[in-house]
Amino acid sequence: MTRAAGVISVATFVSRLLGLVREQVFAAQFGAGFAVDAFQVAFRVPNLLRDLFAEGAMSAAFVPTLARAQERGGPEAAIRLTNLVINFLVVAISALCIVGILASDWIVHTLAPGFASIPGKIELTAMMTRIMTPFLLLVSLAAACMGFLNTRRVFFIPALAPTMLNLGLIAAGYLIAPFMPRFGLQPIVGMAFGALLGGLGQLLIQVPWMRAQGFRWEPIVNFRDPDVLRMVSLMAPAALGIAAAQVNIFVSTFLASQLVEGSVSWLNYAYRLMQLPIGLFGVAIATVTLAEVAKHAAQKNMVGLKETLSFSLGLVLFLTLPATVALVALAKPIVALLYQHGRFTPVDTVETAHALWAYAVGLAAFSAVRVMVPAFYSLGMARIPVTISMITIGATLILYFALMGPLHHAGLALATSLGSVFNFMLLFTMLRRKIGGLGGRALARSAARIVLAAALAGAAAWAAATGTERTFGLASLGGRFIVVLAGLAAMGIVYFLAAFLLRVREMRAMVDRFRR
Repeated sequence: MTRAAGVISVATFVSRLLGLVREQVFAAQFGAGFAVDAFQVAFRVPNLLRDLFAEGAMSAAFVPTLARAQERGGPEAAIRLTNLVINFLVVAISALCIVGILASDWIVHTLAPGFASIPGKIELTAMMTRIMTPFLLLVSLAAACMGFLNTRRVFFIPALAPTMLNLGLIAAGYLIAPFMPRFGLQPIVGMAFGALLGGLGQLLIQVPWMRAQGFRWEPIVNFRDPDVLRMVSLMAPAALGIAAAQVNIFVSTFLASQLVEGSVSWLNYAYRLMQLPIGLFGVAIATVTLAEVAKHAAQKNMVGLKETLSFSLGLVLFLTLPATVALVALAKPIVALLYQHGRFTPVDTVETAHALWAYAVGLAAFSAVRVMVPAFYSLGMARIPVTISMITIGATLILYFALMGPLHHAGLALATSLGSVFNFMLLFTMLRRKIGGLGGRALARSAARIVLAAALAGAAAWAAATGTERTFGLASLGGRFIVVLAGLAAMGIVYFLAAFLLRVREMRAMVDRFRR
């Protein structure tokens, strides 16, 4: 598991690094305001559906179903089911895209009613929504390919596939956006076409590896196939079970559109930064855990399943808690280093940093929820995460209105984080009741040591960054780089030394792995 997660982390690191470059292109060329607000809301709709259905619910439903089919009927059965699922997606998602295109005006008015007070903003957002809606079909097919390859223990290429979206947007910033005014369109519209090209690339990059695993596409359709029906029956509750964080992002966008202009952009820039450690650690561990848990569930091996979950949760905490303290302690210099160029002003840096520390509070919980939810579906307990998700959404809505007033857009980010923490606590408690102990005491002891090590590392990072900032400042790019480097270096040294001295079990596992 550690090796496979490491492979995925390497691929995801490349993708997230390019994602930061993508956000730098947005910040430098469009700043934070009218155009970027419009793009983020337009992209929020297909991206939300992608997170819920394509890369969220479908993966949670498809991988266990595929593992079950392969366990029962061998590789040929898995290939046949993959064909049926791909063809089902082409029909179903195409119909959904048509509805999305026709309803784009209504969607934008519903999602961002505050845009109506600014001339042209609603119209621009609706246009880009129509352009980017087919992105959902492309990434749904890419997610099916990812599920097939993951059940064959092929992790690197599927994890690398999202890189294509970032490359598409980066290329669009320089090769498509500048030419949009020639067609009477705003430059930001070019980024919408870049997203579409990126989605296509995300699908096509996996095709050679699909063929290498023996897959050949066949035009077979059977909506009554038992495995297809099983997957579809799992998708709706899986979407609801994963929905809490995504729906909360959706609602926070709705509320942020009614705050000062730039609030949507500040939240998005901060959220993208938080996605770097989630992608590196949370998604990597969750991807491997899903494949392993699905295998154990198909074999009815509850001991192996519980051991897998316990180790995965410990690994999530070990890797994400230091990332949390890093983002809190170094929020301002990190944002200044990555985004404060071109039209992105120092004021934008401060406001984005406020949102970043608020999102960072929930980083470990965001990642742990990704590990927990698929386990329920592999065990046939779909109702539990659905119910918990609905409770979490309700609790987060209360927090939104309680925190938005005093903290503005940062309050929305903090409410999202606290909601995710609540979500994880409920999921862990219910799973423990259903299947028995998950090594909770050992996990709690390890978590306490990790928290202590992370706190010491955070203090070291803040002290190193503050001292360096007094000398070099944040006015120049070089100064920002030195401040961030000093803070991260101090944090990394102190954290790993403290974790080693405190005998954190995940640290020992990593050291043993390197020794071998």
